[in-house]
Parts: sequence; structure tokens; C-alpha cells
Amino acid sequence: MNQTNRFFPEIETKPAPEIRKYQDQRLREALAYLNSHSPRYRALFSSLNADPRDIRSLDDLPLLPVTTKEELQALNEEFLCVPRSKIIDYITTSGTLGDPVTFAMTDRDLDRLAYNEAISFTCAGGGPADIYQLMTTIDRRFMAGLAYFLGIRMLGAGIVRVGNGIPELQWDTIQRIRPTAIIAVPSFILKVIEYAEQKGIDYRSSSIRSAICIGEPLRNSDLTLNTLGRRITEKWPLRLFSTYASTEMGTTFTECPEGCGGHHHPELIITEFLDDANKPVPEGEPGEVTVTTLGVEGMPLLRFKTGDVCHHYTAPCACGRTTLRIGPVIGRKNQMIKYKGTTLFPPALYDILDNIEYVSNYIVEVYTNQIGTDEILIHLSGKGIGEEKEKDIKDHFRAKLRVAPLITFASEQTINRMQFPETSRKAVKFIDNRERNGNFQP
Repeated sequence: MNQTNRFFPEIETKPAPEIRKYQDQRLREALAYLNSHSPRYRALFSSLNADPRDIRSLDDLPLLPVTTKEELQALNEEFLCVPRSKIIDYITTSGTLGDPVTFAMTDRDLDRLAYNEAISFTCAGGGPADIYQLMTTIDRRFMAGLAYFLGIRMLGAGIVRVGNGIPELQWDTIQRIRPTAIIAVPSFILKVIEYAEQKGIDYRSSSIRSAICIGEPLRNSDLTLNTLGRRITEKWPLRLFSTYASTEMGTTFTECPEGCGGHHHPELIITEFLDDANKPVPEGEPGEVTVTTLGVEGMPLLRFKTGDVCHHYTAPCACGRTTLRIGPVIGRKNQMIKYKGTTLFPPALYDILDNIEYVSNYIVEVYTNQIGTDEILIHLSGKGIGEEKEKDIKDHFRAKLRVAPLITFASEQTINRMQFPETSRKAVKFIDNRERNGNFQP
């Protein structure tokens, strides 16, 4: 890869001490901006009798409190740092872990978002010669679709905005435009493959060579492909690139062709991995991803706890980057399940279901049972399956997790309706109806 490329920033190849020194300076700039422009953080510094100028380096960050999703929801407008006349675009989070939060973006923020995606696509081996087929929505106040469009435009590549769903239209576009890459939720790629097989389309000989995957993990904690990743590549030998991002951070961690975790972009974000006491965890232990945004004008955040639990890696990558890397999301803290003495996260359940060949679709529901503990009910569909398969499915769970959830069978149409409620921008795979969450359903 050509390191003179403006979308392969030189800082990403520097020794770790130099990257840290660079981020120390950017942190001081970010704190000065927050103290001057953010009602929320200015009030916070005042209540702590703290002078942000005393925070000189990343080592000093633990002296400051974290920002939680609950604060962001309750005090949303107090995080705004610019007058409304400077706001160009309004975005909301998906609300997966609570009420959606509105984010206001200035013209400069949109440029930053485009740059983030341009360097991320470059990290995944992309360039101006590529044509990307966007299989996610760009409307409904969704940041990701807009970010992809802006980033690909800045990169100088082509883009076809097809949106989510409708496999027939996806294949018509592939055959008509001949894109080189797709941007999609991984489980939808399986539906695109299934449609091609039903219609006799030679998808393995299509123009598509790679897939930028969002919303679902493709790898295990050891960075090997998980069941979903293997099912896709066994049928369609694409180069799969995992990504990790959120609206709050406005930054993407994207895999390079080495496939060993999403690369950190030091220009755009400071990243910590914290335990329940907000203490840093060492490499090798899972921690909650906590971010401080850099260069955000509208709604910058300081030590924001994302709720996502991941591993991180610090060894230099064979691609030439020396930045830290982030592993797949192990789970979201609010979605942790205590089931019959076993602690689970939904991705562990998904991986088992993805590995059962006759299961075509599913939703995992968690609720509080009559004795006040977590209960798991899996709604699933598949060709020609019914109650006679229940024991086999439960045996799969017992073999991997030592416990088996409740199972209920439904039609493909019923599962699809549950997965795509009218207000949802992405497929729902997990429904949390536990009493401690106020009967919240994403």
C-alpha cells in the first residue's frame, strides 16, 4: 500500500510513543474546546473544581469521570457545542440500548465523517477504481449510510445506493453496474446468496470481490472467522472486512487485508478499554470501549462508555500500521444474560444458530421469568422444520454452552416482521423484555 496516499495517514505507521505524544496534544486541544463550547462539560469541570488544563496526557484521563449513555439521553442538548444555525445534518442513534439520541453535525463534522470513511475504505484495500454497492439505508436519520456515501465520494470511487433488502434489485444492480464491493450486514449476504441460488445466478463469477460488513461480528475472539463468516465465504469466496463504529464516536475501526482486528485512527479518536470500576484493562482481557472524540465540532464526547465489550491488540500489523486494533464485539453490557448460572452475550447464541444448517432465520428474546431470573426464548424459522427438531437444536446449545434455551417455531414471514419493525433501520436480532430494563424492546 502506498504510504504517500492521503488516505493512509503517516501517523498510523509511527512508533507507539510518537502516536501517544500526538494524541496527548490532541487531547489538550479537545479539552480546551469542550471547556469553551460545551455547556455540559463546562458545568462538569466546574462541579469538580477541575481545570482541564491540568489534564496534559492520556495518563491523566482517569482523573476525569466517564460519560454514560444515560447522561447523553437525559441531557442531550447540553452536549451541543454550536448554535443551531451551524448545524447541517441531524442524526439519531439506533436506540439499541435505550432511547435514541440526537446528534447534530456541522459542515466540518461531515467533512470529518467523510475523511474517516475514506481512510477506512483505504485500510480495507479500497481505492478510486472501486465501485461500492450500498446495501444499507441512507435515510431514516441513519449515520452509517450517509458516512459511506460521503467517504466513497471523497475517496474518488463509485457508489450505487440500492439500500437494504430486495435481493432481486441487488442482483439486477450487480449485473447492470458491475460493482467491485458491497457494503452490507453479513446475514443479509446469505439472503443475497440464497436468492442467486434459487434463480440460477452464477454469483461466484460476479464482479463482487469484497464485502465491507457492518452490524454483526464476523470473527471469534481469536480473530478467526466465526460461523457466519465461514458460511458466507464457503459459498462465495469474498474478502470480508469487519468494521466497528457507532454514531457517538463518528469513527470507524476497519480491518485491513490481514484480518486481525479493526485499526484505530489516532487523528480521530482516543480509545480506552475499561472495567466496571472504570479502570483500564490490560491487553488480553475484555474491556468496555470508551472513547474521546477528536476534531468533532457539533457534539464532541469525553470518555464516553459505548457499552460494547471488546479485546484490544497492540502489536504492529503486517500491513504497516502500528496503531492499536480492536477485536469483535463480545457483547453489550446491557445485553448480558445470566442464564442458569452461566453468563452469556447474544453473539454466542447467534454463532450456534448460524451453524445449524436448517435454521434460516431467528430472533433471541430474553425476559424475566416467574422466579425473577433471566429466561431465553428463541423464535426461529427454517425449511421444513418444526417441533421434531427441538431436541437437536437444544443439543447444539448444550454442547457449546452447557445450557439450552426455550425454542418456539414460526414462519419466515413472522420472523421477518419481528426483525424489521416499522421504525427500525436495521434488522432486530435481540429483544430484551426483562423487567429490570423497563420492558424495553429495541
